[in-house]
Amino acid sequence: MNKILVLIPYYNNIEGLLKSLKSIDADENLDVLIVDDGSTIKLQKELIAGSFKANGKILYKISEKNEGIESALNHGLKIAQSHKYQYIGRLDCGDICLGKRFQIQSQFLEKNPEIKIVGSNVLAVDCNDNFLYAINLPLNHEDIEKKMYFNSMLIHPAVMFCSSILDTIGYYPTQYKSAEDYAFFFAILKKHRIANLQEYLTQIEINEKGISLQRRQQQVKSRIQIIKDNFYFGWYPIYGLFRNYVLLVLPYRIILKIKKIKKNA
Repeated sequence: MNKILVLIPYYNNIEGLLKSLKSIDADENLDVLIVDDGSTIKLQKELIAGSFKANGKILYKISEKNEGIESALNHGLKIAQSHKYQYIGRLDCGDICLGKRFQIQSQFLEKNPEIKIVGSNVLAVDCNDNFLYAINLPLNHEDIEKKMYFNSMLIHPAVMFCSSILDTIGYYPTQYKSAEDYAFFFAILKKHRIANLQEYLTQIEINEKGISLQRRQQQVKSRIQIIKDNFYFGWYPIYGLFRNYVLLVLPYRIILKIKKIKKNA
């Protein structure tokens, strides 16, 4: 049995799902779990099987109704635990893996047992695969811990973590709508060490019709609440709150322009 399970939540995005599966290197040894969150566009299993070239199998969890991304992810974590996978990798429909991403991340975790979750630097593109900007993140735990108050210092579809952490932190929190990953990472920070790899191992798609952008205000409000729930009197939490209150009122098109200028400077 493979020790890596790649968790992909799915909701009405078959083209994105196929694109993501095709990007997984054929030499990778892993299984994939697709959690269908009550989609109206049903999964085409033959087409999916033809897009997956890695050494492993595809598992499915089909929900009858749309419960939300938090529930879909938690269904996936429970299945990963029940099947006793050692590592859980994340990928979202439309995002792609660069190189032998999961092999690189699992080897890093094996060589650094004190680290329980690892991300990487990321490339961002638009829906037509046009380059937008590179996301360069802090690499070591101490820098990640401080800067997490600004925004998430781990890109959710670019992470891999040890399934053993679920015994100490539980599953994705459900009370922080559209920011479940940010809350999940804060919970990990409290009990485990974190790292990012300098390589660009994932390419993410910035889609203006995506859930995170449609619910952007809700997401920022949830981030503000997460910062408050993890607050201490210091520069990083204070600036982080100020920064997110500003983001709450800025139109996203302005934020995207600022990101492009900043990342490409």
